[in-house]
Amino acid sequence: MSTLIGMLVAFLIVIGSIAFGGPLAAFVNPAGLLIVVLGTLAVTVISFPISEIISIPKNIWDMLRHGQRDPSQEAIRILKLAVDARKSNDIHELERSITRHKDAPFFVQGLKLVVDGTSPEEIEAILRRESSTVAAKHMRAVDFLRRAGDVAPAMGLIGTLIGLVRLLGNLDDPSQIGPAMAVALLTTFYGAILAHLVFIPLAAKTENSTSEEVLINNLYSMGATSIRRQENPRRLEMLLNTVLPPAKRVTYFR
Repeated sequence: MSTLIGMLVAFLIVIGSIAFGGPLAAFVNPAGLLIVVLGTLAVTVISFPISEIISIPKNIWDMLRHGQRDPSQEAIRILKLAVDARKSNDIHELERSITRHKDAPFFVQGLKLVVDGTSPEEIEAILRRESSTVAAKHMRAVDFLRRAGDVAPAMGLIGTLIGLVRLLGNLDDPSQIGPAMAVALLTTFYGAILAHLVFIPLAAKTENSTSEEVLINNLYSMGATSIRRQENPRRLEMLLNTVLPPAKRVTYFR
């Protein structure tokens, strides 16, 4: 919601500022939009393999649509399960409880490894590699958005140069000066809007979401490993708090 609200407010501020000064139609230029929007996408696509480009939009959409979990709440979830597992000491009970955590696939993967009797060291290694793979995939989406954010102003500058060339080539025809000047100025405007109101904020949001996901996956890994070792949940709480930010630390046991 913060992403949608922030972008909506930013666009409304820009549109409102334009509307107060005159008609909005004056800021609509198909040629300028063609140069900036399609040009930015075309140049950005050059920098990435086609297989990655196909999956990047869905990856970004899924991250923004689902949002991110609260690390504190996930730590509490892990501690509750660790307490239940220690009390029952029944691997079948743990296996049945997996269905209650389907909303956290990474945690489910760790619990399945526990149920299968995988060693704690191997569980930790497998989950660490999996977390690194997921983070790398998300960071490719960040790279794509940042690249687009760099290209958009450059395409705006190219459009400006095209408009100026047309302007200087038609100084003897006053009817051509206005359209050429519109392309020259509006393409720079479109490039700045696209970069600073769309691509760069989305890149920052995706990067923050990736960092949060890595943190939460680390909590899941620590929880699964601790449950496999049948450690005291109080010790697990202490371990989880060592990786949680100070404002997110939990006090489950009193």
